[in-house]
Amino acid sequence: MKDKFYQYIKTLQDQICKGLEDVDGISKFREDIWERPEGGGGRTRVIENGQLFEKGGVNISAVHGKLPDTMQKMFGVCEADFFACGLSLVIHPKSPMVPTVHANWRYFEMYDENGNIINQWFGGGQDLTPYYLFEEDAIHFHHTCKTACDKHNPEFYPNYKKKCDDYFWNAHRNEARGVGGLFFDYLKPNDTMTMEDWYNFVTEVGNSFLEAYVPIVEKRKNLAYTAAQRTWQEIRRGRYVEFNLVHDKGTLFGLKTNGRIESILMSLPPHVQWVYDYHPEKGSEEEKLILVLQKPKEWV
Repeated sequence: MKDKFYQYIKTLQDQICKGLEDVDGISKFREDIWERPEGGGGRTRVIENGQLFEKGGVNISAVHGKLPDTMQKMFGVCEADFFACGLSLVIHPKSPMVPTVHANWRYFEMYDENGNIINQWFGGGQDLTPYYLFEEDAIHFHHTCKTACDKHNPEFYPNYKKKCDDYFWNAHRNEARGVGGLFFDYLKPNDTMTMEDWYNFVTEVGNSFLEAYVPIVEKRKNLAYTAAQRTWQEIRRGRYVEFNLVHDKGTLFGLKTNGRIESILMSLPPHVQWVYDYHPEKGSEEEKLILVLQKPKEWV
C-alpha cells in the first residue's frame, strides 16, 4: 500500500503542478529534491511571483525511521518504527478576489520490532480560504467535494465537511480559517471499508482537486481590486499564518520528525499584515466574510 500510494502522489504532483502552471500562464514551479538524515526525503515544488500565484507549493515526501519520543506520546505507543508519505499543497494567489487553497493527502504505517504493520491509516482533505466571499465559488468547491465523497458513501461528505469546519477553526479568534471543504484522518479498516477501499476514496478526492479549484481561479482572476482590498487580503493572511503555527497538526508533525523546514513553512504567504484591533466596516464586503466565518455554513 505504501508503494502504491507514494506512486499515486508522485503522479498527482505532476498533474496538479501542470494544471496550476497552465492557469497561471507565466511562472513555473521550481523543484528541490531533499533527503531526511533519519530516513526518506521528498520533492518540493514552489511557484513564486507568477501572473496569478504570488506563492505556492506542491510538495511530496516519504519519510521513515524511529518514531520520535514526542510522537510516541501522541500515539500512546512505546518505541516503534514508522513510515509516512503524502502530498501537501498551499496556493496563495496575488489577487484578493481569488481564494487561497490548501490540500493534503497522506498515508501512515507503524511497525513492531519485527517489521510487521501494527497500525496504518489514511488522512487528508482540501479546503478553501477566500478573502472576499463569492457564494457560488464556495458552493462549487463543496459540490465537487460532495460528488467525490458520494461515489463511496453518502455519509462521507456531511461527516468530513463537519470535521473540516471543526479542525480549521482558529479558536483564539473564534472564527473559521475559511469556508471549509473536507478533512479526514485515521481512516482504518472497519466492517465496511478495507484499506483498498480507503485508498480508492482518498485518491478520488485527490483527483477532484483541480476540478474544485481551477474554475474558481478562472472566474475571478481578471477582477479589478484596490489597494485597500489588497490590505484586507494581507490582514486575513495573518489569520492563516496564526492557524498554521498555532493549531496545525501537519506543521507540528513535520517539526517533530525533523522534516525539511523550508518545505514545512512553504505554506506561509510572502506578504502579511497584523493591524492592531482591526475591524471591517459595518455592512461591508469584508464584514460579510467575517460573519460567515463566525458560524460554519451548509453550502450544498
